[in-house]
Amino acid sequence: MTAARSGPAFSVRDIPFSTYGSWFDISPVVAEKTYAEDLHLVSHQNGMHGVLRLVPLNTAKGDRAETHVEATPGLLSWIGESGRVDLAYESPDTVRLRGSGLGFGVFAAAQALTPFSGTYFFHDPAAGGHVFTSYETGRRYRVTVLSGTPAEVAGAQALGSAGRGVAVTADGDGAWEIAIDELDTARPPYASSATFDGVVESARRAFADFVDAVAPWRSSATPAAELAAYVVWSATVRPAGLVTRPAVLMSKHWMDKVWSWDHCFNALALAPGCPELALDQFALPFDHQDDSGALPDSVTHSEVLYNFVKPPIHGWAFGHLRRLLPAPPAEGQLAEIYDLLERWTAFWLTARRAPGAELPHYQHGNDSGWDNATTFDPERVVVTADLAAFLVLQLRELARMAGELGKQDAARHWTAAAVETQSALLDQLWRGDRFVARSVATGNTWSSASLLDLMPIALGEYLPGEISSALADHIKAHLTPYGLATELPTSPHYLADGYWRGPIWAPATVLVEDGLRRAGHQRLADDISARFRALCETHGFAENFDALTGTGLRDRAYTWTAGSYLLLAAAHAERDGHRPAASSADVVA
Repeated sequence: MTAARSGPAFSVRDIPFSTYGSWFDISPVVAEKTYAEDLHLVSHQNGMHGVLRLVPLNTAKGDRAETHVEATPGLLSWIGESGRVDLAYESPDTVRLRGSGLGFGVFAAAQALTPFSGTYFFHDPAAGGHVFTSYETGRRYRVTVLSGTPAEVAGAQALGSAGRGVAVTADGDGAWEIAIDELDTARPPYASSATFDGVVESARRAFADFVDAVAPWRSSATPAAELAAYVVWSATVRPAGLVTRPAVLMSKHWMDKVWSWDHCFNALALAPGCPELALDQFALPFDHQDDSGALPDSVTHSEVLYNFVKPPIHGWAFGHLRRLLPAPPAEGQLAEIYDLLERWTAFWLTARRAPGAELPHYQHGNDSGWDNATTFDPERVVVTADLAAFLVLQLRELARMAGELGKQDAARHWTAAAVETQSALLDQLWRGDRFVARSVATGNTWSSASLLDLMPIALGEYLPGEISSALADHIKAHLTPYGLATELPTSPHYLADGYWRGPIWAPATVLVEDGLRRAGHQRLADDISARFRALCETHGFAENFDALTGTGLRDRAYTWTAGSYLLLAAAHAERDGHRPAASSADVVA
């Protein structure tokens, strides 16, 4: 049997070490923009919590050993002058560790401030192992020594602020090995017939199979494809809590949720190679659709938020998803999605249209996904051109779906609604060379230097040529060497790390690139795609990027960025006629 290759190396400060299906990762990032000295086991159940502190130790003195960390998709290693410690996932809830020349400590990350909070620690006399119970996650974490000797156990059954943990060392000059598993209340004693090397090989092969599925087109022209696939693969969690399906979290850093437009870009990236997972990504927010038809703002393990919504890009997304899937959805599945999209559309046409209004409105910038874009500086409850454009695309997709389902009256209804909404958009918000936003309360209108005002380019082939050309000219002004700035760099409101007031974002890039391409502006679309791909290949998969330097900003392991890279890179490879890369089964490590 050939060995799976190790895959791309990465920094755990930027990208957490994890595996498909797991709710925890290994990382020094323990909270928003908070980096610990040691790597931690960080759980994303019931929020983000650093649960266990993982420390390589000098065997002689038992103090912290100086090491550096190396990571590839199947293996994480602490490497020091006198030895090393390796860690690999045996399953989504279990990691195995092996060391030689160094000892290792597993300590509670959180100290108990009262007898009823923090982490409690004890030895389980029934199932074996040293057990940490975490108040913050509501789960237990068991350390089982497979070989070697517990060198020290501290704080067992202690209450209050005592330190808690277990350290292990080798017998003589040999190696030691432990397993750490995450469980609910009880589990039989840890048992496994797998060798540590077998665990590593299995983990590497699982990732290699995934990347072969989602990026068979990869080549030297798309050098970040494997790392992008790892970001998506490692951030995928199994169903648990309020997460009803396998879900690609936006990150296993602090952005550990599924937001109700972010998920669309991951669904599109996964569609050709992992169709079931892609459809799960698309459908997940709809599992929490409320009685009004609205989607939640976000979903995570223990929380669903409804205080805002996200823009209705789902018709646009599903239209592309259907074309990317290796086989079309079955009629029953199509009918189910039609009903969900119909209710989501009805929300915008009823709850978000003021009496007598033809166009819907946002109630806050958060509803648009562009939270603090300068479009919303004068007022927040506003009619905007991007919203109307997305709704037109959704209405057109509903019309197509209705026709395929034999609902001819509904198809005519949705087509007429799309035409009427687009006519209202052009009549009320187009000012000859640009779109404006309008106050719901006063009717006042204004324009801004935000790229958001140009997002009706997403209408693509449905736009009159003179309008798409005018929008394309404005879009060019937003194009820096690294990509599309969300605020004109010459604007007095531009901020290098201003969230939607300057930085480059993946979803805006994908939507603009697609709209330009469908409107016939191929050269500009190609340029935007190339710059964004080069940005990711140089600066990784951050939440967003400084538009003038390319530096990654905020959360540095964001899946919709990685997914958007995969989506654009796949389309680029198809246009260039690149052949698929060799299967990982043909590659010997």
